[in-house]
Amino acid sequence: MSKPQVTAGASLLCSFGVAPAALAVLPVSQVLVEGKPAANITSALPLVNIPGFGMCMSLSNPSVAAATVAALGVLTPMPCVPVTTPWIPSSQTLVGGQPALTLGSSCQCAFGGKIEITFAGSTTTQT
Repeated sequence: MSKPQVTAGASLLCSFGVAPAALAVLPVSQVLVEGKPAANITSALPLVNIPGFGMCMSLSNPSVAAATVAALGVLTPMPCVPVTTPWIPSSQTLVGGQPALTLGSSCQCAFGGKIEITFAGSTTTQT
């Protein structure tokens, strides 16, 4: 079954973040979908492809844990700086020699968050 192809500007959400973010895709693969750079599984670099999600609420994040301890145990969110893995699952279609990224893919943050794509960025292109 085909799924929408993910492009630059796709909407992302982290389970421990407080705000959505937009995927940034550098045009290195030179593949455009609906006029926007197409994403592949390697489009998961922190602060390059995946910006922060506002504030982080994960106690696995050392800055959140330290701020929470300083606040006598009251959860104290701190600025989000994701530490991510490559996206999974992916498509059999290749973009720039790597599997294409499709709606429904997710990646993990080292601080425990699950990052999901909530809007692919493309509306008619399926992979």
